[in-house]
Amino acid sequence: MGNTTTMTRSKKIPLRQCVGCGEMRGKKEMMRVLKSAEDDRICLDMTGKKNGRGAYVCKSRECLQKARKNKGLERSFKMGIPSEVYDALEKEFDELEAK
Repeated sequence: MGNTTTMTRSKKIPLRQCVGCGEMRGKKEMMRVLKSAEDDRICLDMTGKKNGRGAYVCKSRECLQKARKNKGLERSFKMGIPSEVYDALEKEFDELEAK
C-alpha cells in the first residue's frame, strides 16, 4: 500500500557567470572580485563572504584578461575601473597561483 522509495536530495550547487568568458560554473570554482560598500575599493575576496558587490571570474589568468578587454567588471559594478586596479588584481592572482 505505501511507497517505500526514499527520495535523496542532492545539494544545489550555486552557479555564477564569469565576467571574462561568460561561462557558468560552480561558485567554489571561481574567484570573487569585490567592490566594497564603504570606500568603493576593488579587491579579490577569498572567503566569498565580505560585504559589498561581487563579480566572479574563473580561476585563470586568461579570463581576467578577457574581463579587462570586454569591460566585464565595469558592467558588473556600473563604474569605470582604472587599469591600475586590473594590474593589482593580476598581481593578487599571481600570488594565489604561486601558493
